[in-house]
Amino acid sequence: MSKHWYVLRVQSNKEQAVRDTLERKAKLEAVQDCLSRIVVPTERVSTMKGGKRRVSERKLYPGYVFVEMEPDEDGRVPEKVWFLVRETTGVGDFIGTEGKPTPMDPGEVEKLLGETERSEEETPALKVDYATGDQVKVKQGPFENAEGVVDEVDLEKGLVRVILTIFGRPTPVELEYWQVGPV
Repeated sequence: MSKHWYVLRVQSNKEQAVRDTLERKAKLEAVQDCLSRIVVPTERVSTMKGGKRRVSERKLYPGYVFVEMEPDEDGRVPEKVWFLVRETTGVGDFIGTEGKPTPMDPGEVEKLLGETERSEEETPALKVDYATGDQVKVKQGPFENAEGVVDEVDLEKGLVRVILTIFGRPTPVELEYWQVGPV
């Protein structure tokens, strides 16, 4: 029988701990042949604060862990794997119906694995949630609480040029992207 990918619902912010625990338990119980891969898809995100670029990991699917395993003949989770998973702290349940996990579509699996591999290879771009023409409010600095329109976004430097009305005149002001927020 072939292996399939399944989705496991877990407690939020416990995804890595659940993955590590499941991998450790699978080795202890010698069920790695049934439960072969456990993945928490993440992407590397670059942020900028105080002129310093910081790279961090961000979960693509918070609250979910993906497992590759070989089901029994009837499509159910093998009993030894079922108890190993269910007894793990932070685990909710498999995604499926009537206690029977539903395998992921092969196209979804390809996308999932592709996202995971791509994220590990590439240097992340700076994540800025603003585009030219967006209405924003200054959250910090000398222009705090002033509202304006984004004129330009400089991803290299992590700066956003905002047109603020100062003394009745439109004035371009360069701010770090984290100093502004949505109105």
